[in-house]
Amino acid sequence: MSSKTKWTDETGDVEMERALGNFRQSVHAWSEAMYSRPRTVAQDVRRRSWRLAMGCALGCVLAAGSVTGGVYEHQHRQQMARMAAAQKAEQQRLADERTRQADAELLATVDSDVSRTVPAAMEPLAQLMDEGETQ
Repeated sequence: MSSKTKWTDETGDVEMERALGNFRQSVHAWSEAMYSRPRTVAQDVRRRSWRLAMGCALGCVLAAGSVTGGVYEHQHRQQMARMAAAQKAEQQRLADERTRQADAELLATVDSDVSRTVPAAMEPLAQLMDEGETQ
């Protein structure tokens, strides 16, 4: 080998060693910087935890609201049905009362018609006879 090749090899090895040493130092420095920097993962976890908790709470509120609305609607319909039944019963009672009154009036009319001594068609003749007896 020539002296030029030997010098280049030695110089290249030295330069290579220096480059690798610099690279190793930069990797170690970068690792130390990453290891010692403040962690934001905990904050992200806290945010995610709160978001998850708030999402669950909102879901529970919505579910409770839906159930409460359904129960309220059911109770309202039952109350409206009771009111409609009471109103229908009142209307039926009033209709029965009117029917009783109409029946009573009809019976009174029939009773007065039956209790006459003379039929209505014969009444003028009966009046003539009553006038003749009084004179």
